[in-house]
Amino acid sequence: MQRRVRVIGAGVMGRGIAQLMAAGGWTVELADVRPEAVADAVVRVGAMFDRLAAKGRMTAADAAAAKERLVPVGEPLTPVQDAELVVEAVREDLGVKRELFAALERAVPEHTVLATNTSSLSVTAIGAALDDPGRLVGLHFFNPVPLMKLVEVVPGARTPESVTRAMVELVRDLGHHPVIAADAPGFLVNHAGRGLVTEALRILEDRVAEPVDVDRIARDVLGLKMGPFELLDLTGLDVSHHVLETIWEGFHSEPRLRPSHLTRARVDAGLFGRKTGVGFYPYVDGVKQEPAELSPPADAAPRPFWISDTEAGVREGLSALLSTNGATVETGDEPSGEAVCLVAPYGTSALDAARAEGLPVARTLGIDPFGGFFTRLTLAVHPGLDPAAGRSAVAALAATGRAISVVRDAPASVAQRLLASIVNVGCGIAEQRIAGPEDIDTAVRLGLGYPRGPLEWGEHAGSGLVLRVLRDLHAATGDPRYRPSRWLTERAALGLPLNETGTTPSDLLAP
Repeated sequence: MQRRVRVIGAGVMGRGIAQLMAAGGWTVELADVRPEAVADAVVRVGAMFDRLAAKGRMTAADAAAAKERLVPVGEPLTPVQDAELVVEAVREDLGVKRELFAALERAVPEHTVLATNTSSLSVTAIGAALDDPGRLVGLHFFNPVPLMKLVEVVPGARTPESVTRAMVELVRDLGHHPVIAADAPGFLVNHAGRGLVTEALRILEDRVAEPVDVDRIARDVLGLKMGPFELLDLTGLDVSHHVLETIWEGFHSEPRLRPSHLTRARVDAGLFGRKTGVGFYPYVDGVKQEPAELSPPADAAPRPFWISDTEAGVREGLSALLSTNGATVETGDEPSGEAVCLVAPYGTSALDAARAEGLPVARTLGIDPFGGFFTRLTLAVHPGLDPAAGRSAVAALAATGRAISVVRDAPASVAQRLLASIVNVGCGIAEQRIAGPEDIDTAVRLGLGYPRGPLEWGEHAGSGLVLRVLRDLHAATGDPRYRPSRWLTERAALGLPLNETGTTPSDLLAP
């Protein structure tokens, strides 16, 4: 017997879910309070199958069969006879969803599972309107549904394990990857994404760097496909501001998730991003207008360089890089009276590093060692720097062919702060058992497009290094947002991988 599902809501998400399930062999009943939306959805999804067949991604016969499995039923509460599942994809409004599911409970057979595609509302809160809340589960698909292979399976407080397991298997059968997330604010992916965005906004608040600098460093040094401010512009700040505030409030003002006062003002000003033509960037015909890379100063006098060897490998790596363009690098224990000094600290400012080593502050700049000087170079400028020394450093480093970002000196570099926040928030999710380590990393890779999940990324960078950066930031700023997660501190102390659970109390008890 062919499996049957009703999809309620014929918008972008509903159409995507319908396409995925019809392609997976399910008969899909499409419903919406707007009859014209249902008719339009059937046409659009059918056209998508035709397009896939034309591109050779499915056979013509399979496309025709999938289109036959699309059944318009119109009214959402049309009696359901034999559907195994109802998936709701209507607007994100708790009252609307509660009312819909309360009515659906009376219209569907007892065996039918009810699923909500909510991305931000509590599954338990939605299910509270039901006589049997255990029938409801969260199935959070990501847009575009056929291409985004991740689905968050979110059991409510009353959802039995059998329903959760059945949804996990359903997602796998559809060729997507399920992760189980607790019914907590933001679930898994939206919660994990706060690590990057909230810290980027804090960097902007501190006037350390402009949005374009942060984005370039995030792309070139961390390997992200899109910088945080590009992402905010793409999503729309009207949407992102609400998510930032909601998740922070949902965790009772947890400092690690604290949003920025900057977003409210920008929302009030209508600076939403691409959709309004201006956000953190201006847009022309929907195309981001990014400023040109900086030009090195033409009048900079050549100077010798002296490189601190406090961090392992820094002197060797920077010396080799500068020597490619003929710059002189001094090898003595102390710099000469003309040398420009370069310090490359982790978790501290260039000024503090220079003072700790007894270096001439006016001739000392910071350079971020994170990434090994293979991509973009980030220079940190403190207020006491001699501009002539700084220009000489910029000119010499730009002559190596590396892209250069010049930012204000602060405790820890831009890349270090972004990565430490991503890892710490991920560790916090693991610590609270919102999801397991493997699901956290998988969800972030698939849902956010990061090159690594937060736990494996912290392991790759070194848990001890990440912990050092966080502790130094916490000490320098006094800001509890940099309080290291217990998951991180314990594993760094024990030498355990961040992406493994380790021994738990249940391991000592009989099965």
